[in-house]
Amino acid sequence: MAAKPIIAVVGRPNVGKSTFFNKMVGARVSIVEDTPGVTRDRVYADASWQNYEFTLVDTGGIDPYSDDPLLKQMRRQAEIAVETADLILFFVDGKDGVTGPDYEVADMLRRTQRPVMLVVNKIDTPLREMDKAEFYALGMGEPYAISSVNLLGLGDLLEEMCKLLPEPDLSGEPEEGGPISIAVVGRPNVGKSSLVNRILKEERVMVSDIAGTTRDAIDTPFTDGEDEFVIIDTAGIRKRSRIEDASLERYSVIRSLAAIRRCDVALMLIDAQDGVTEQDSKIAGYVHEEGKACVLIINKWDALEKSTGTMEKFAQKVRADLKFLDYAPMLFISAKTGQRVVRVLEEVRRVSANASHRVTTGVLNDALHDAMSVTPPPSQNGRRLRIYYATQQTIKPPTFILFVNDKNLMHFAYERYLENHLRKTFPLEGTPIRIWTRTRKEKEGPQP
Repeated sequence: MAAKPIIAVVGRPNVGKSTFFNKMVGARVSIVEDTPGVTRDRVYADASWQNYEFTLVDTGGIDPYSDDPLLKQMRRQAEIAVETADLILFFVDGKDGVTGPDYEVADMLRRTQRPVMLVVNKIDTPLREMDKAEFYALGMGEPYAISSVNLLGLGDLLEEMCKLLPEPDLSGEPEEGGPISIAVVGRPNVGKSSLVNRILKEERVMVSDIAGTTRDAIDTPFTDGEDEFVIIDTAGIRKRSRIEDASLERYSVIRSLAAIRRCDVALMLIDAQDGVTEQDSKIAGYVHEEGKACVLIINKWDALEKSTGTMEKFAQKVRADLKFLDYAPMLFISAKTGQRVVRVLEEVRRVSANASHRVTTGVLNDALHDAMSVTPPPSQNGRRLRIYYATQQTIKPPTFILFVNDKNLMHFAYERYLENHLRKTFPLEGTPIRIWTRTRKEKEGPQP
């Protein structure tokens, strides 16, 4: 399944970009719910319109004439957002008319060679729609008149916007074949670029002890003689309190999250000297939420003083801190010395195959019957859950649908029991799995 397009909302200050973003998020689109433990900056939001899914990115205002450090920083933020975007919404103020900064922003956007839609905001009544005509002078094509405050024209804007996006994949089937894409993710300075260089056996990615050296997500195709891969070295995602340039950093986060979305396998790096931090949990939570196969990489293992049982105790602590990633295999490595790095691609290959594993309906239902014979489904108020049959809907991650008499009778603990049974029965290590429960009338009965 293709990654969601990124749509950047840009323009000079005070043209209503954030108002538009907030209205869209709150009233006109549905937001993908956050997984507990995953805190997202409100600078971006996953959203959908009809069958189209995308990510909206709000940006600070661009003032090309200002030498104010804050405004210069906001301008750089917007430039970074534009670099990552698949589509740009260029906002101007219908009350102010065309301004000098609007011309400068238009010139900047033309150089990006990305599709741009010109949005004339603050057209608060239909009678003022003709005020958009003067904005043809910007040379950015058809101006779209809207009012973010009054929600006027948003439907027409969204309809035209979606025409510029890839057609939605309604099959629910992810893409198969091609190289295995690997996103190397984690906090800054945990050794991501060093690991990439060690895997590639060359200095392809700049390495530095300065946290935040890598700003872009860098794609590098390679082969190990057996399989083809694409490895993505992402900008580190750091805790906000440690960011000197906090606003700039959050756009680097967007790059990293976009890399996670388009990868097949995420290598989640953890610094052995620090253990699992709060920020590690958030990054790992995003990997889990996106349904990506994952390998936990404990890096800098060579720098730790060890005694009998050190690795086992460390692994137990990681498992306790990242309970939702209990399915992910764990490797203890040193990207600096090369210790156990050879095993990284072996695990990538294995968990990628597991994420694409398919179970036939007959075999799946046999496994469920075995599970129910050991531990019968729960009952509530005298009614017992009945599972008629199950089928696998899709892969990446493996997703199973259970047809039952009443989905409200499915207790979380029993669903977890079924998940554990499936993991014991089938090769599913390293990948999340999804179990959806649907109510089916009893008279319809089971199906093969």
